[in-house]
Amino acid sequence: MGKAELVAKNSARQIRTVSKSYPWPSVIKLKDYIRVPYKKIILTRKNILKRDGHRCAYCGRGDLPLTVDHVIPKSRGGTDTWENLVAACLPCNNRKGDRTPEEAGLKLRIKPYTPNHILFIKSAAGRIDNAWKPFLFD
Repeated sequence: MGKAELVAKNSARQIRTVSKSYPWPSVIKLKDYIRVPYKKIILTRKNILKRDGHRCAYCGRGDLPLTVDHVIPKSRGGTDTWENLVAACLPCNNRKGDRTPEEAGLKLRIKPYTPNHILFIKSAAGRIDNAWKPFLFD
């Protein structure tokens, strides 16, 4: 229908019909810009763990069960925001207790931030095809 143009094809695969064979698209270019509405990432435990790469923000371990920790405890005025919540393993979370990381002698390995939708698209896509690399940005 002329709405998209083939930019890169996957030479290992084809789309076949009864009478023709078409290249399998790996990268396409839309003829007209389609505005995608901005989606705000919802603050959930699952999304915090995903943002932090399923690793503890204090020790970096990923082989232990993780919880969500308030960097500044709620009892001290900490809020439920992206910038105040991090993934933490149970030993680090128990060690920190109801204190700030400095008071507990812990150091944050990552600075908590509000993620954008690109991070979640990359994690949902899983493996990135090498043909896409010239068209993506990191």
